[in-house]
Amino acid sequence: MRISSFVALASVGSTLALAPFAYAQQSDASGRVPLTFPTDDDVLRRIWAVGMDSSRVVQLGQVLLDSIGPRLTGSPGMKSASDWVISQYKSWGIDAKRDEYGTWRGWRRGVSHIDLVGPRVRSLEGQMLAWSPGTNGKVVTAQAIVLPKFRDSTEFVKWLPQAKGKIVLLSPAWPTCRPSEDWFRFATPDARMRMDSAVTAMQADWSSITNDSTKLYRGTGKSMGLGTGTLGLRLEQAGVAGMLTSRLKQGGYGAAGGGGFGGGGPGGRGNTGGGSMRGGGQASSVSINSRVVGSGSGGWGTVEVFETYNTTAPAVTLSCEDYSLIYRLAENNQKPMVRLDLDAQLLGEVPAFNTIGTIKGTEKPDEYVMLSAHFDSWDGGSGATDNGTGTLMAMEAMRILKKVYPNPKRTIMVGHWSSEEQGLNGSRAFATDHPEVLKGLQALFNQDNGTGRVQSLSAAGLTAIGPHLRDWHGKLPSFFTDSMSANAVSWAFNDVPTGNPGGTDGAVFACYGTPSFGMGAVGWNYGTYTWHTQRDTYDKVVFDDLKHNATLAAMMAYLASEDPVFIDRTKSPGTWPANWPANCGLAPRQTRARY
Repeated sequence: MRISSFVALASVGSTLALAPFAYAQQSDASGRVPLTFPTDDDVLRRIWAVGMDSSRVVQLGQVLLDSIGPRLTGSPGMKSASDWVISQYKSWGIDAKRDEYGTWRGWRRGVSHIDLVGPRVRSLEGQMLAWSPGTNGKVVTAQAIVLPKFRDSTEFVKWLPQAKGKIVLLSPAWPTCRPSEDWFRFATPDARMRMDSAVTAMQADWSSITNDSTKLYRGTGKSMGLGTGTLGLRLEQAGVAGMLTSRLKQGGYGAAGGGGFGGGGPGGRGNTGGGSMRGGGQASSVSINSRVVGSGSGGWGTVEVFETYNTTAPAVTLSCEDYSLIYRLAENNQKPMVRLDLDAQLLGEVPAFNTIGTIKGTEKPDEYVMLSAHFDSWDGGSGATDNGTGTLMAMEAMRILKKVYPNPKRTIMVGHWSSEEQGLNGSRAFATDHPEVLKGLQALFNQDNGTGRVQSLSAAGLTAIGPHLRDWHGKLPSFFTDSMSANAVSWAFNDVPTGNPGGTDGAVFACYGTPSFGMGAVGWNYGTYTWHTQRDTYDKVVFDDLKHNATLAAMMAYLASEDPVFIDRTKSPGTWPANWPANCGLAPRQTRARY
């Protein structure tokens, strides 16, 4: 935590004053700051003891991320994970259930074998895109060809018969699979300039940014979406044997998230690891004040693994290195032959649901404090930092609260949302289906930006939020508030909230003008290595930071529950979005294509 950042945020109302109450004269993780509590609140002390001295996050994380694994909406893994979470809550004495709101396309991922068999043999690093069809128990071997660039969609249609029976490469091949950091740190200026020019030329050749509907991607008149899009559907209609993609993390810097140091606005999904909000960027060891060239990828060996809407022709993503190999062979007329043996099953529409846990309030049961994290994930990896860590934070916080604060003043709930990755569908459906929760919502705390320790609490939109947040923050122990602590957490408030839900579930509740607090975290190269990639696995979780987050979340939920005053819903001054709150949007109740 940078002292200057904390002080700047403190000037809008956060307090640094600490009373002399001490807890066993411990120090925080940095060893520099004595652990003190500004009040004599025994519940906060017990939350600290349970959360920091007898944490369960390691055990819970191993089961969720290793044994159960990814939680793609509509997959058997999603249901298995929900069953496990419900059983855990019930074992802790917490009521839990599934809250169904519609359906989504179901899919089972099986084993993938992807091999180059000519002109030489190599087992390829890759996997099916989500919801890809398999090869129906057969082994498919076909020549791989590169999708040409067309003048317009008419020329594309004339070419399609040449693609029948082939495996079509739909992505550019990057001239380097080294990350941008390497080119920035090690290359000579001339070498970097040449590589930068090669990357720029490749991007221009494959650019899909056009207003001409007859052109779109490569002149096909079709789009790629987040995987194969409408182009994939048209190619499978033409009888291709399959398609290969490689969605590489992008090099260079984009705009980082705002909303306080490490924050991301009301939804709390900042990207503090460098790079744009869609991911990418070089490793965070490169100074943010340095100019980073466009050469290279975002990180070693990472590709984004998204989706396809194909139903007969399988779609596979490959690593940068192996995709580039196949591409060069095809480009040089060396006729690469690729063998696909893919097990998958399309399951049709299956129930879509959120998983909800509840500790009933004793004095004000119709007022609510919520912990919020999306439960679903992409399934290229294990969904560890997106958003298994948010899920584990919320679970552990609920366990702590039930143990030390079993009879809360207000009802404490946890929302494990599904289908966030498809458009915040689960949380939007909950907001529509449970107006009583929106009406009585005292506070919602959302975390969805990786494994890092929370460094900011941010909110927006309601005049009264600031004083409440300042008061709660001022009661936290020095571990979270002392500017010299490595675990210091700032707070921030903005006048006007998001008018249309942004990139995470907390924004849904902010959009409706309820008190939604984003928990912004340290980056840990989230955008470069784990966001939506095949590398998002258990070993990337930083359990010390996760323990920090669960303890903080439990304390904030407790303080919001005990607050004697319900947060007033008077909107802050300023220009609110037009058509509010109608533009907050409704969740689809069955599968809806994103293009």
